[in-house]
Amino acid sequence: MLTVSQLRNCIEEGLLPLTCEFTLCRDASLTLKVYDAETGRVDLVVTGITTNRLHTPEEVTRMVEELRYELQSNTVGKLTLDDWPSITPR
Repeated sequence: MLTVSQLRNCIEEGLLPLTCEFTLCRDASLTLKVYDAETGRVDLVVTGITTNRLHTPEEVTRMVEELRYELQSNTVGKLTLDDWPSITPR
C-alpha cells in the first residue's frame, strides 16, 4: 500500500504543469484541488478520494488518467473573452 505522501507525489507528477493542493479529511479521504498556479484558476476539485483503495502504482496511474480526462472534458466548450465577437458601435 502506498503512503499518502507517495500517493500525492504520483498525482502531482501526473498532472503537471498544473498544481495540486490536498486536504486530508477526518475520514482519511483526500480532497484534491487542481489549479493553475500562475493564474489561480481552479480547474478541478475532487472530494472523497479513498486512499485505502489505491494500493499499487497502477491503480494510482489509472486514477490520474481519469483526472486528466475530467480536466480535458472541463475545458471543452469553455469560452474566453477572446472567443466573443467584438462589438463595435455603428
